[in-house]
Amino acid sequence: MITRQQLLSSPEYWFEEAQNDLYRQVIEYMEQQGLTQTQLAEKLGVSKGYVSQILKGEFNYTLKKLIDISLAIGCVPKIEYKSLESVMEDDRRTEYLTTHYLTYEGAAKSTTIGSGEHSGLISGLATEPFLAYGKQA
Repeated sequence: MITRQQLLSSPEYWFEEAQNDLYRQVIEYMEQQGLTQTQLAEKLGVSKGYVSQILKGEFNYTLKKLIDISLAIGCVPKIEYKSLESVMEDDRRTEYLTTHYLTYEGAAKSTTIGSGEHSGLISGLATEPFLAYGKQA
């Protein structure tokens, strides 16, 4: 079995991560704008087959094409470089918070972090990513 560190060290992992992120952005844009693949292709100035390749993950784009597509769907591509250790630390922190502090059921009503004098309810923008799994409509 491959370790998380080995996975994060793999160029293929990051390539697929970028493809999946672009896919999510394109699908969200199409849904928001009510566009078909054909209409999106017209907007991008590419063939419907090209859009289909993007949506199937069969698309090995250049950085220039990634930027062109991102801007065409109203997004600004932000490429960030972090050390592998920093990503691993973020994973550990997220896993720790998820398994030790967050109460999923009823999280939108009251989620307590920690215990003792520093315990309190989670609220505000800074904690939104941690509450995403427990949000209630």
